[in-house]
Amino acid sequence: MIHSILLRAAVALAAALAALPALGQKVDWPTRPVRFIVPFPPGGSVDPLARLVGSRLTPALGQQFIVDNRSGGSGSIGAGIAAKAVPDGYTFLFVFDTHAVNPSLLTLPFDTVNDLAPVMLVGTAPMAVVTNAGKPYKSFGDVIKAAKAKPDALTYGSVGSGSLGHLTMKLLEQAGGFKAVHVPYKGGGPMIVDVLAGHVEVGIASVAVLSPHVKGGKMRAVAVTGNKRSHTMPDVPALAEQGFPDFSALAWWGIFGPAGMPKPVLSKFHAELTKVFKLPDVRAQLTDTLGMDLVVSTPDAQQKFLVSEIARWGKVVREHGIRAD
Repeated sequence: MIHSILLRAAVALAAALAALPALGQKVDWPTRPVRFIVPFPPGGSVDPLARLVGSRLTPALGQQFIVDNRSGGSGSIGAGIAAKAVPDGYTFLFVFDTHAVNPSLLTLPFDTVNDLAPVMLVGTAPMAVVTNAGKPYKSFGDVIKAAKAKPDALTYGSVGSGSLGHLTMKLLEQAGGFKAVHVPYKGGGPMIVDVLAGHVEVGIASVAVLSPHVKGGKMRAVAVTGNKRSHTMPDVPALAEQGFPDFSALAWWGIFGPAGMPKPVLSKFHAELTKVFKLPDVRAQLTDTLGMDLVVSTPDAQQKFLVSEIARWGKVVREHGIRAD
């Protein structure tokens, strides 16, 4: 009896010891450079986020974190590359809110939900509705009144057809009972130029892009699209305060990897990211520069958020027959 117990204990111990090197290999990450795919050109908000994270992880983990810009297709080209990458923990994808809209707008060669593994929802930020400072609009209610007074005459600019700003305005038109004319631009830069020049009545984009012009006095913000005021524009009332109870439409930033990554690697990467986002200087850069409200979610929470965003904006795309540029 004793011999049998000792034999089983010896076998269990041997098995445990044998498993230790394998386990060590799984968490011995990274042992070579890691690629961060950014599916947009340098600049914007996703690229500096990835570079900021990489610059902090390199000294902490002893490997280079290299940003690989693969722009095009509203972020779908880079996302497709990431989805098809070897799931070994050496390729990750940084995305913006277009990631949840693309499945409804584009024919994608990958499954957004199942071909990419969630890592973290980094943060969210509201958009702002702005106008040239010389225009008469003092609130979003003024914009609605003008649109109702001359149906299909009031123009608004966004960063493109199917952008979150475009879809948000469609929801607001529906809820507020007004119509406006959408003017899509190839990004925030050209749209800002035309808002400043008064060529379009209002514009909608992220608070990070618009805040410098509002603070400089050349633009007036009439609303932010969160369900509360933004710390970036604390004097600007949320749409929820202006007749749209509980309304919220947020830009967001997230990190994914190819589906099938080893769980120990994913866990270690998530833990290291959490450390980075606790650093005071990193938090300051993201909140002040990007107007971000940090979330730093679990992978499961990010996946639930993604699925809900795909469903919400997909419904808007279908109901309004929206097409990509």
